[in-house]
Amino acid sequence: MKLEIEDARVSYGEVEALRGVSLTVNAGEIVAVLGANGAGKSTLARAISGLVARRGRILADGEAIERLRAHQIVRRGIVQVPEGRHVFPGLTVRENLVLGHLSSRAPFAERLAAVCEMFPRLAERMAQRAGTLSGGEQQMLALGRALMAQPRLLILDEPSMGLAPALVKATFAALRAINATGVTILLIEQNVNLSLEVAHRAYVLVLGRVVHQGAAQELRADQGLQALYLGGSAL
Repeated sequence: MKLEIEDARVSYGEVEALRGVSLTVNAGEIVAVLGANGAGKSTLARAISGLVARRGRILADGEAIERLRAHQIVRRGIVQVPEGRHVFPGLTVRENLVLGHLSSRAPFAERLAAVCEMFPRLAERMAQRAGTLSGGEQQMLALGRALMAQPRLLILDEPSMGLAPALVKATFAALRAINATGVTILLIEQNVNLSLEVAHRAYVLVLGRVVHQGAAQELRADQGLQALYLGGSAL
């Protein structure tokens, strides 16, 4: 799926969180959106997913979706894994996956098998309540729940948050594997180094505006850009 955003604007009261953001994610790409806290990254994800009121144009394979509601956007194959994972803690792993499948037309068994192949740990935890899983397991479940919907575009908001370094690397390896199946990915993340390792291209947001864009390798090599906008501590 190709995503095109033209002059997206979101305001919270008098505060303008997105100030005319335009970007493109080509079909089959991983595109990273980078920036410090408060840059507008999560707001951008919510705007695409229909979770906040927004202005501007949002096109999915050329179809305008900016007036659609969140559930209608999911049915078009755009699925978000929110910051903080937000699994349903009182439900089992299987029940969480069932909820993820509600918008999919693919057979449940087929989607479940694909998720368990990618995340074997989930197959071992099917009857366990999600709230008792480790942070890494909850991240697997959040990704698995999103995959149950058979997404064409996957939006990930801070997938490394709160994870140990080894689990962060495993999560990013999973993103590569998901992308290899043909799923387009928009990655919103503060771990600049890992993001630029997996992404094809990247955009840098500062205070709700795109201040730079380019190939991921070029951004990795631009130490001045990293120091100016992304902070050395993120590398």
